Amino acid sequence: MRSILCLLLIGAAACASAPTGTTTSPRPARDSAQADVGRGGTSAPNADPFPSAYVPFPSRTTVIRNVNILTAAGPMIRNGAILLENGKIAAVGATVNAPANALVIDGGGKYVTPGIIDDHSHLGVYAAPGGNALSDGNEATNPATPQVWAEHSVWPQDPQFPRVLAGGVTTLQVLPGSANLIGGRSVVLKVVPGRTVQAMKFPGAKYGLKMACGENPKRVYGQRGGPSTRMGNVAGYRAAWIRGQEYRRKWDKWNADHKGDPPTRDLGSETLAEVLRGNILVHNHCYRADEMAQMIDIAHEFGYKIRSFHHGVEAYKIADLLAKEGISASIWADWGSFKMEALDAVKGNMALVDHAGARVIVHSDDPSGSQRLNQEAAKAMAAGAEIGLPVSEEQAIKWLTINPAWALGLDDKVGSLEAGKNADVVLWTGDPFSVYSKPEKVWVDGALLYDRLDPSEQWRTDFELGFVPLTRN
Repeated sequence: MRSILCLLLIGAAACASAPTGTTTSPRPARDSAQADVGRGGTSAPNADPFPSAYVPFPSRTTVIRNVNILTAAGPMIRNGAILLENGKIAAVGATVNAPANALVIDGGGKYVTPGIIDDHSHLGVYAAPGGNALSDGNEATNPATPQVWAEHSVWPQDPQFPRVLAGGVTTLQVLPGSANLIGGRSVVLKVVPGRTVQAMKFPGAKYGLKMACGENPKRVYGQRGGPSTRMGNVAGYRAAWIRGQEYRRKWDKWNADHKGDPPTRDLGSETLAEVLRGNILVHNHCYRADEMAQMIDIAHEFGYKIRSFHHGVEAYKIADLLAKEGISASIWADWGSFKMEALDAVKGNMALVDHAGARVIVHSDDPSGSQRLNQEAAKAMAAGAEIGLPVSEEQAIKWLTINPAWALGLDDKVGSLEAGKNADVVLWTGDPFSVYSKPEKVWVDGALLYDRLDPSEQWRTDFELGFVPLTRN
């Protein structure tokens, strides 16, 4: 934790004496087509005006042995070992060779998993302790606001960040709210201390586009000029995508030949054009099966892909369609019946979708739920067993790790314990699918950023200055 304070308060350059295991993250590369980015005059595909400034925290070569390893890439490894070196997973198996300088941790039969990934969070944009001053997640001024970016509302000192890290979450997708048909861009964050949101941004992660269907846009805009019906919602999506298509055509042509003056920039259409180019992934809040099918039709009409349906309490009704379309379902274990479009929720939703061959993701949409996503998965496993669709621990761990990594386009970097991937690792006190188990230690890029047994290794935000936590057992 001393190293964390050094990086935060003094800056990375002043910490040059950090251990040799530390690695740095380069700024995202910019190609020649982006030469004018930053001048404000042109719209360059995949521009990056707010690049990640994340630098991994100092790490130490570490071996964790005598543990049960849920890799999310194959069968559980009983009494195995894992080697973390230079911020990466160097080896995992029944045994590993421990370098002479390695810190060796005897897990004593405990469990190790990849870091949990929550692909539906509002941390930072609905920061604690709440209230209007910190409620910055919904730009409810127009039914379509693709021009807004969630990162510009994220408060890095939100005290909820350390609490989800203590729950084993190492990566978050922070989304705008669901008041709007098109709510704006999401941002993918590493759950690490940072003075700025850029210091938390996952390097190279794609942006997401938040869309919402159903009751929320109707409720928010029904008395404010519409849409006031579901058919009005659909007309609103289509009108926005028509604008995005036209914008993309104009700019693609100008970027190819640079003839004449460039078209006028429009931030909202710029975001939609990036979706159509495949540079931004669509995350769609949608509860009902019929509406999910309609959103798929709209995606077909305009030539984009939906990466995941979020909430999807009726996903089980179209599980085969989700599997066919390659769309994941980011869903709850047992939320339902709290509004009309959630009435047909069933506790077997995850198991039913999983057995149909579609990707299941356990998401939170809730700062408390994000601290206990392992328990959400366990509840869904129990519900599956009750209806004769058992789910193994090897499969359920994918719901928490590699499946959300895929939904964020990051499954080549995180989400499973395989050599070469980022060392985002959780050591649990016991079986992670037991209500009695908690994360004991959490590493992000090989750096120990949380230790339940050591208060000095527990992140406190500036908001909590003066608060002295008790030692946790």
